[in-house]
Amino acid sequence: MDNRKLKKQREAAAKLSRPRPVELPSGRWRCQVMVNGKRIDVIEDDPAVAHAKALAVKAGLMEEQKPVAELTVGQAIDRYIDSKDAVLSPSTIRGYKSLQKGILLPLHDVRLADLTQEAVQRFVNRIARDHSPKTVKNVHGLISAALSVYRPEMVLRTTLPQKEKTEVQIPTMEEIRFLAERARGTRFELPFLLAAWMGLRTSEIRGLTWDCVEGDVLHIKQALVSGPDGSEILKSTKTYSGNRKIRIPPYIMQLISNQPRKAEYLVTYKRNALYSHLTRLCRQYNLPHYRFHDLRHVQASVMLLLNVPDKYAMERMGHASNNMLKNVYQHTMRKKSEEVADMVDSYFESNLHTDLHTS
Repeated sequence: MDNRKLKKQREAAAKLSRPRPVELPSGRWRCQVMVNGKRIDVIEDDPAVAHAKALAVKAGLMEEQKPVAELTVGQAIDRYIDSKDAVLSPSTIRGYKSLQKGILLPLHDVRLADLTQEAVQRFVNRIARDHSPKTVKNVHGLISAALSVYRPEMVLRTTLPQKEKTEVQIPTMEEIRFLAERARGTRFELPFLLAAWMGLRTSEIRGLTWDCVEGDVLHIKQALVSGPDGSEILKSTKTYSGNRKIRIPPYIMQLISNQPRKAEYLVTYKRNALYSHLTRLCRQYNLPHYRFHDLRHVQASVMLLLNVPDKYAMERMGHASNNMLKNVYQHTMRKKSEEVADMVDSYFESNLHTDLHTS
């Protein structure tokens, strides 16, 4: 922890009236109060928060926290999720709660103190039969995160299923042109082009409001996502780098200008509706199945084909590093891939194969 921050926390703790927070070896703060002759510990990252909660417990305004030793795995994970509610994105919280209510149910009633590495490994082995390696990794990560807070002495060394290599399907430019023609003049045209032509994420497209249009520039500064309870939440972009400005092509600017001003958002589709619309088009015209997010891959692939430097590609796509660009978007369109194969084969045919036949 930063020395200055630590010093401020200690000074804050010293100023608080009794019960006074005490710093633990872990760096967290414990505040003890007596309730009905029973000593209650309140442990938090910030001494002021620990103090306030302890006073609330003493006054009967807040339920006392169950001692960590008595927590079940389900209760520990619930408490962990609640503690991160203000710092994690609504979609991440929603994903955690979905795992908690589904896959993690068999561990809910296991006492945290009784959980063993073997039990976690057997649980992982069992769920790996019916779920993808990515899902298993997310479940294990949530268990591990809760343990790091409520049982820090237990460090998991679980063997997880090997990550599957997934081939990202990217529409060819011919398919994009064909789909764009089918979308022309419909309300689907604008979100379609914002994804394929400008590389916006689905949540960024849905979060565009009129004040995001600054002259001929589109300011991507927010995203519309689903919260844990299914409600729509307007939040900041996925990352700091996601907050970016992109010049609007004249054709897309005209589409934006044609949108009804009475609506708060430029695009009024629900997330699932965008996915379903593209799925129907692909099925109707016998095209491969593409997800709406796959349209964003087109933007990245085109920039790679045009040899756009990573710095500018990252800026346009809203990535903080080139890891995503290299690991996820380093795909070439099928036609270009065939052209590369033809060039390589031709080179070897003329320089190697001929020599072998003449020798």
